[in-house]
Amino acid sequence: MASRLVLCIGDLFIPDRAPDIPQKFKKLLAPGKIGQILCLGNTTSPAVLDFLHSIAPDVHLVRGDFDVDPQSTNLPLSKVVTHGSLRIGFTHGHTIIPPGDGDSLLIAARQMDCDVLLWGGTHRFEAYEMEGKFFVNPGSATGAMTTGWWTEEGDPTPSFVLMDVQGDVLVLYVYQLRKGADGAENVAVEKVSFRKNGGGVS
Repeated sequence: MASRLVLCIGDLFIPDRAPDIPQKFKKLLAPGKIGQILCLGNTTSPAVLDFLHSIAPDVHLVRGDFDVDPQSTNLPLSKVVTHGSLRIGFTHGHTIIPPGDGDSLLIAARQMDCDVLLWGGTHRFEAYEMEGKFFVNPGSATGAMTTGWWTEEGDPTPSFVLMDVQGDVLVLYVYQLRKGADGAENVAVEKVSFRKNGGGVS
């Protein structure tokens, strides 16, 4: 049986701002485990696209503001896919102004007529429900620095998300590479669920 898992990943910036996807993430992203990939842009390298195609047979891409190689310049700025009864829209996020603004994201979700909107650009994981729609930023899988804005939180935490859609329920698994008190990096996983039509987030 084909996997229902959907990998949402973006803002990799390899090799511009990061040497590679962390090895602890690469071990999790083995071929045959993931059915589809939604890439939110700023891969900045054809080698990254080749890696994504080696993981899953079905790869959907949108263009980020730093995707300037000939292979990427013709990619759309946004796209919509359907899983179960959910319409999932995704965009890099550089067209959302101000960046990551909730009202602007809600407008984009309505324009795309989607139940779930994935966006990137901020390099930080975020997930919330607003007016019956679910908004997810998977962050940067490499923890690449961002030049757009700075916070007191320090460097972005490397992260990506896996989605499992069953009917009108989306289960989101958030993978983050966190440093422990001893300085060692470990993968932490959190689970968030969203139900269409009033179920909200849990």
